This record gives sequence, C-alpha cells and structure tokens, in this order.
Amino acid sequence: MEVHETSHCRRTVPNACRLHDMTSCKLLLCLYISDPLVECIHRLDLHGNAEQWWVSDAPVGLSVNANHNLIVTCREVRKIKEFSPSGELLRGVILPDDVTNPMHAIQLTSGQFIVCHGHRYDPVHRVCKISSDGRHVVQSHGGQPGSDTGQYNWPFHLAVDDNEFVFVVDFNNRRVTLLSPTLEYVRQVVSRDQLKWGPIRRCLDVQRRRLYVADNKWDVDKNKYTAGRVVVFSV
Repeated sequence: MEVHETSHCRRTVPNACRLHDMTSCKLLLCLYISDPLVECIHRLDLHGNAEQWWVSDAPVGLSVNANHNLIVTCREVRKIKEFSPSGELLRGVILPDDVTNPMHAIQLTSGQFIVCHGHRYDPVHRVCKISSDGRHVVQSHGGQPGSDTGQYNWPFHLAVDDNEFVFVVDFNNRRVTLLSPTLEYVRQVVSRDQLKWGPIRRCLDVQRRRLYVADNKWDVDKNKYTAGRVVVFSV
C-alpha cells in the first residue's frame, strides 16, 4: 500500500455545478465528468478544450466501453445511457424493477453490464450482471445490506480488469471487494483498517496492477467532504 501526494495540473470545467464522477478514454485522450445538478456531461481534451452534453436525466457513474462510447448511469430513473464520443445518444437501457438506485455500470465485451445498486435505506444492496438489453439479472452478489463477506452497505463504484474480475467499492463498509467473473466472492483487496476515512471512487491500472482509491472524510455537521487523499494498492 502506498499513499501518494504529487504535483498536478489544473483544468477549468466551464459552467460546472456539481461534479459527481469522471472517467477517461485512452484512445481519444479525453476526460468525461458527470454533473447531476444540471443533468449534463462535461468533456475535456488534453488542451483543456471543453464541451457540454445534455443527458436529460441526472447522470452519476461513468465508464467507457470497448467501442470507446460513454456509459452513463442515471440513478433516479434506473437507466443506462450510451453516448458516442461526440455526445450523440446511441441508446437507453431501462434496468429491471428490482435494481433500485444504480450507482455505476460497466459494459463487458459480451455486451452485458456489471451494475452496483442500493442507496442508504434500500432493502437490497448488491452487484449484478445484467443482460445487454437490460431486462434480466444474469448473476448477482449481495442482498440485504450488512457487513458480512456476502453483503454490502452502499456499493458505490466498480472496476473490471481484463479477465473480468470485479472490484467493488463498498462505501459504508469502508472496503473494496474482489469478485470473480461469475460474481462469486474472492477476497477483500482493501480492508477498513487500510483506509483512514471512506472510499468513494477508484481507478484500476490494469497494466501495473495498481488500484487507486479515493479516501475522503465526510463532515456531518458541515454536510460536505473536508479532506481526502489517494491510496494506492498492488492488486
């Protein structure tokens, strides 16, 4: 485990209101950022040039699929939307009724989706593999919220490696869980003892086998995050 504090450059995101998630495209060398307050996606290139797309629903989790299209999770309406790199809406996928409050989705090369869902007081918190048309839950892991190895308490963010093993950021349990391609429990790759506050995002470097976890402090009285760091794990 390593804690990294490095120098950085800054980019301005014009007309941003509330930035929720971000992802990048290695082919196009651009950054996508979701803004649920104004229901849009911000796109920045290496030179800082910015574009803005309307989603028409509040976007939360973001990922890029094998076709270099943007996969946008819209929690409130239980939808996944696919956009081209230029911002054209290609399709919308409505998730099954029992997939409530989806937070993040990643599309596999098969076309199926890995989705984590469950928010605060929802009765079910789990990770699902969902058919490419969004109609069926193929496999799942989790159920009633809790802290056992087969449970989650607000599964918030996902990563999938080249072998389709799934890394799940479990926010309230302060851990990252590793699942097999068939969503069977493998092990905890990050435990609560290895984090100072709470995991909120992650980035998986497949080539270097490193997992970068955002470890943030939530101040209940101020109703905002007041501190944070990035912790790096070898996986």
